[in-house]
Amino acid sequence: MRASTPDALSLQATLVDFALAELVRAHRLSFQPLWSAESWAKLLIWLALNCGCSGDEASLRTFAEALGAVQTGRLRRLFFERELEPLELRLLADPAEPQVLVLPLGPAAEVLSTARIGQALQQEQLSGLVPDDPGCWQRLEDAVAIPWSRTTP
Repeated sequence: MRASTPDALSLQATLVDFALAELVRAHRLSFQPLWSAESWAKLLIWLALNCGCSGDEASLRTFAEALGAVQTGRLRRLFFERELEPLELRLLADPAEPQVLVLPLGPAAEVLSTARIGQALQQEQLSGLVPDDPGCWQRLEDAVAIPWSRTTP
C-alpha cells in the first residue's frame, strides 16, 4: 500500500513548525538569565518584534493569541529542554515546574549516575540553581527529579 502524499498546506505547516522550533533552539541561549521566566518572556518579545509587532502591550497580546496555547506550550518545552547526547541525558528545566527532570537517552541504570547528572547540571549552568547534594534529589523509576534551590523569576 502506498502512503498518500501530503497536501501543500500540510507541508507548509510542517515547514513553519520545524523552522520555528529550530529558531528557538538556535537563539535560546541569547536571552539571559538562563533558566528563568524572564528569558522566556524575552524570547517571545523578540519573536513578536521580528514579526512586525510594535512592542506595546496590545500588540504583544495579539501576537500571543495568534501563536496559540498549543504552539506556545510546545515552544516553551523546547526552550527549557536540553538533549545532551554525549552524556545520554535529557534535562527538562522549566522554572515554572517545581523541579528539574533528568531523563535518560540510554539505559537508565547506566546513565543516571550521580557523576553524570552533576556533569550535565554544570555543563548547562544549572549547578547553582539546584542543590548539588544528591541526597536532595528524588530517584524515580527512570528519571531523577531535582528541586530548584531558589525561587525562579
